[in-house]
Amino acid sequence: MTRTLEVVDARDPGAVLDGLRRALSGDGPAILPHVGAPTGLPETVEQRVAVVVETSGSTGRPKRVTLSADALLASAAASDVQLGGPGQWMLAVPTEYIAGVNVLVRSIAAETEPVVMNPEGFTAERFVEAASALTGERRFTSLVPTQLARIIEADSALETLRSFDRILIGGQSVPVDLIARALELGLNITRTYGSTETSGGCVYDGVPIGNTKLRIVDDLIEIAGSVLAEGYLNDLRRTAFSFRDREGERWYRSDDMGELHDGVLTVTGRVGDVIISGGVKVSLSEVEAAVRSLPGLQEAVVIAAPSPEWGEVPVVASVVGMPLDTLRDAVAAQLGRPAAPDRIMHLDAMPMLDSGKPDRVALAALALK
Repeated sequence: MTRTLEVVDARDPGAVLDGLRRALSGDGPAILPHVGAPTGLPETVEQRVAVVVETSGSTGRPKRVTLSADALLASAAASDVQLGGPGQWMLAVPTEYIAGVNVLVRSIAAETEPVVMNPEGFTAERFVEAASALTGERRFTSLVPTQLARIIEADSALETLRSFDRILIGGQSVPVDLIARALELGLNITRTYGSTETSGGCVYDGVPIGNTKLRIVDDLIEIAGSVLAEGYLNDLRRTAFSFRDREGERWYRSDDMGELHDGVLTVTGRVGDVIISGGVKVSLSEVEAAVRSLPGLQEAVVIAAPSPEWGEVPVVASVVGMPLDTLRDAVAAQLGRPAAPDRIMHLDAMPMLDSGKPDRVALAALALK
């Protein structure tokens, strides 16, 4: 059996919310929240599919992930349990991505009305203004690290941040110093890990929620549980590669590398994150973490660039300057000389995706110039 697939303008959160209500109940078509006119879509999808979410494509070609109502509602239920019960949500992230979809699904499940702010041109002032419309006794929101950093920088917004019972932080790696600063300020933050393929965050502060299971296979994180997607739209080969049945259980094989210690997950990087520089393996995520630990470079990004001498080298992209020798010495002290960045690209503004993530594809192109 099939159902109609309908594109909903992601710039209209109210329309997405209405579409989600009908899709989750089964009374309406499946929806694809999207900005602009997507191409190559089928008219129908399998009956189980309620929502199609297109990934950001921050490191490659976007994928269209198919999610069932059961998976999305399982994610919402697991989150509610972890957060101590339902509450009112504030939407501060785009609805074409899973983080935004999740805020709306959780609102539907809790039968509360979300407060919506426009994520375009995000500022601390707009965040505070939107938060003033919250009326629920328990208040939640979901942010990406860049948003949290901007709000923290504005002292006038701190009381508003403290008014939230929980602030979920995910979508990308969270700088250690940002976490420390948030906790020092008394903010109720929770780091989330997950992907569109797992209906968003399914690991809170390193611990799986609901019936989510984790394991490490060949250094890669694999995930099982009720939150898994159906697969990829019209891409059976990719679906078969990423979603595999093992011993009667379905697992999603991520592109993330990680470690499990006493049931707590640490994400250590991504496939393709390791380069060979002068015959030595260098983890770009480790270099980025070292760079971001330095004053003023909390939002710097590290990408790889070809080198005729070394093969590949780490390159830092930042809107804040630092003497290259100082930067190289600081990174080398933590990770060894081969990890020292080759150069710094000083940018007027960091290229960003709508999801709030740095556009690593654009940065890699700039590093080639």
